[in-house]
Amino acid sequence: MEPEKRKANPTDYLANERTFLAWVRTSIGIMAFGFVVVKFSMFVKQLSLMLELDNTPEMAATHAHYSAIIGIVLVVLGVVTIIMSYLSYRNTDKQLSAGVYQHSTLYISLLTALIFLLSVLLVFYLIKTA
Repeated sequence: MEPEKRKANPTDYLANERTFLAWVRTSIGIMAFGFVVVKFSMFVKQLSLMLELDNTPEMAATHAHYSAIIGIVLVVLGVVTIIMSYLSYRNTDKQLSAGVYQHSTLYISLLTALIFLLSVLLVFYLIKTA
């Protein structure tokens, strides 16, 4: 079944832009959270070494290393979010210009799966380090 062609309204383009900007804000939030995780892990490592809370500096370094990896993965996820949102924006723009819009949940499904996987890994990490 071929989709029905219809002329796009300016409001359709504006809605597409608003959606894109919402995804950009989300990706900036994800990247900022990753940055905070990395910096906070460095702060905790320095604090534990200064106060000698850990018996071994290697233990503090190991926890900081995992936190740094988690933070970097969050920043990468933010970058992936920006790329996916741009691709979705351009695809929707082309469809609106052609007068044929077909809704797709591919990007949202991929991003949801990535965030869910990262969340599960974070939960296991927190249980392991608790």
